[in-house]
Amino acid sequence: MISVFELFKIGIGPSSSHTVGPMKAASAFVAGLAARGVLDQVASVHVDLFGSLAWTGEGHGTARAVVLGLAGETPEAVTAERAARIMEDATQRHALDLGGRVTIGFDPAADIAFDRASPTPAHPNTLALIARDAAGAEIAHERWCSVGGGFVVREEAVAATSLVGPDVPYPFRSGAELLRIGTRTGLSVAEIVLANECALHPAAEVERHVAAVIATMMGCIDRGMATEGELPGRLRVKRRAAALRARLEADRFRNVRNPHEVMDHVSLFAIAVNEENAAGSRIVTAPTNGAAGVVPSVLRYYRDFCPGASEGGMRGFLLTATAIGALFKMNASISGAEVGCQGEVGVACSMAAAGLAAALGASNAQIENAAEIGMEHHLGMTCDPVGGLVQIPCIERNAFGAVKAINAASLAMRGDGSHYVSLDQVIATMRQTGADMHAKYKETSQGGLAVAFPEC
Repeated sequence: MISVFELFKIGIGPSSSHTVGPMKAASAFVAGLAARGVLDQVASVHVDLFGSLAWTGEGHGTARAVVLGLAGETPEAVTAERAARIMEDATQRHALDLGGRVTIGFDPAADIAFDRASPTPAHPNTLALIARDAAGAEIAHERWCSVGGGFVVREEAVAATSLVGPDVPYPFRSGAELLRIGTRTGLSVAEIVLANECALHPAAEVERHVAAVIATMMGCIDRGMATEGELPGRLRVKRRAAALRARLEADRFRNVRNPHEVMDHVSLFAIAVNEENAAGSRIVTAPTNGAAGVVPSVLRYYRDFCPGASEGGMRGFLLTATAIGALFKMNASISGAEVGCQGEVGVACSMAAAGLAAALGASNAQIENAAEIGMEHHLGMTCDPVGGLVQIPCIERNAFGAVKAINAASLAMRGDGSHYVSLDQVIATMRQTGADMHAKYKETSQGGLAVAFPEC
């Protein structure tokens, strides 16, 4: 089972697959050296980035993430101040404290290579890490894959599919199985997920994590709505959330209430999160960084605009969204480099639609229907970031994904849960569509909107 701890991870922007994943891989590489007792022998480290990491890694901050990972930092714990010091040492002094313990000579410009010439490996987000001693002899050579949502695996394990996992009371690998469990037990989707989580972790720990995720999401929205200026990168994109909030507030005080005002607020919430993500701030992968604004904005919509909203409803929202995200992760992909943006914003929309339906009291069948609608209308969406930055069209795309999630939940709750196309069929279709999609539309910035700006 894929846990809420895995699917909703607190980390930093701008990308789960190109920032969080490479940082975790580099950190794991160093931890492995320490576990073998050879860390003190390392005199140099070289890193090669392949596939999508090579093509769009510069705009996604991949090199910075690798440096921080080699220094032993983790996405959930690194602070901006410490990251700045580590990067200054590496770029200005060409020195790096490997794992925070052993100082080696390291120049990111020379020791991290964006290899765009080699054929794309088995997984499009692959990095190779090589450690050598003072004589140049190889101590360790590992290849890791960042498979989406901050998940990383060794390259040799990327194609492995295991049906064996930890024992949980209600294992499921399909939407149909999930519905059957609910029918047999009388449990809601959220209750099924919670029972599984409590079999893996103490109940208090699960509650703390869910509360921390909610607090981080809400805090990210608040920061994004209050921060002005430009986003990093050569596009010099101006933040819009603060100005959007100011205009909405001005309309409210003038008693100008447009019928679609609530949708403007939902878009504002999503834009605020994804501007924070683009700036490298602290966010929650939901299920990825590039799609990090959809679930929080719909959750905020529930909290601020839905009568009867409660903390319990917010927890049920996230637990239900976990089940849906897990189904996509197990049976397709949540990586834009593998299946395009349908695997990021599309999956986030599906998760948010299911979560909102659950929070509003939908039946399990209606929840499954909401999730199906959310993905069905994202099928084929490409991942084509302009300039390799998670900004255009990514930020606005989250706003539209959030609005569509609310619409999907509403449509599903107007029905009785019966529908022609199942969630499982949509997940299978998404996987096949991603496999058929040309590589230039899958986070390489070689097609789609990304090539509409030659100067980038």
